[in-house]
Amino acid sequence: MALQARKRFGQHFLQDQGVIQDILHAIQPRPGEQLVEIGPGLGALTVPLLARVPQLTVIELDRDLVAHWQRHPLAPRLTVHAADALGFDYACLGERLRLVGNLPYNISTPLLFHLAGFAAHIVDAHFMLQKEVVQRMVATAGDPAYGRLSVLLQLRFQMVLLLEVPPEAFKPAPKVDSAVVRLVPRSLAERRALFALSAQDTGPDSLPVCEQALERVVTQAFSQRRKMLRSTLKGLLGEALLRHLDIDPTRRAETLTLTEFVALAQALRQQSPPTRPGFVQG
Repeated sequence: MALQARKRFGQHFLQDQGVIQDILHAIQPRPGEQLVEIGPGLGALTVPLLARVPQLTVIELDRDLVAHWQRHPLAPRLTVHAADALGFDYACLGERLRLVGNLPYNISTPLLFHLAGFAAHIVDAHFMLQKEVVQRMVATAGDPAYGRLSVLLQLRFQMVLLLEVPPEAFKPAPKVDSAVVRLVPRSLAERRALFALSAQDTGPDSLPVCEQALERVVTQAFSQRRKMLRSTLKGLLGEALLRHLDIDPTRRAETLTLTEFVALAQALRQQSPPTRPGFVQG
């Protein structure tokens, strides 16, 4: 039976060989690495990856595709997890993961936030996403695409847009342009440096209080992105505090750098420490 793309899974199967080779060149897979493909589809990346490495882990939700890979000639070299990538525990796969995938566009943002919670287990990730989403991920302060996604992912990752991909590279063709992005997690030391914290301030493994405060500030600041900070942050951080931090209350959220958002999070943490731990995945 021929496998068809399913709209409910947001499936668009990559078929352009030039694009595939460009992605492989960007990944540079090597034997001995822990490669994990999210959503192998019909194998546009799976098969050429297995031409370069002896083993590959794949995560697939579609039962027909799971069955396809379980009976595939390359099955002995695959570890297939029949699971939803959005709820999968990536820590169970070990350390130093290299993630690859043509991610379903309809769940890309919550999936990225979910993966951010496992940044400590990841070496890097190369994902195909809707171009607009990638532009938001890599945007800097002042860019029209800059927003909550930009700030919260840039806390965890260094990111770069590698390749733009037209709709005709897929079957069926999506209605939007796509792009490939590379994500490299920031080390714990780098994230502590952003908050000007020591290990004694946060414990050896995480920054739960600081990161939750940052998410709270960023989410509220961008809730009405065309309004001034004096309005969007009212009830959370007052004008006097903004001025004390040398942040003009008449500015808008899209003009604040990651460093300035971190300063606001620090101020919020000092005046009202959050109680719920961890990076919010969603």
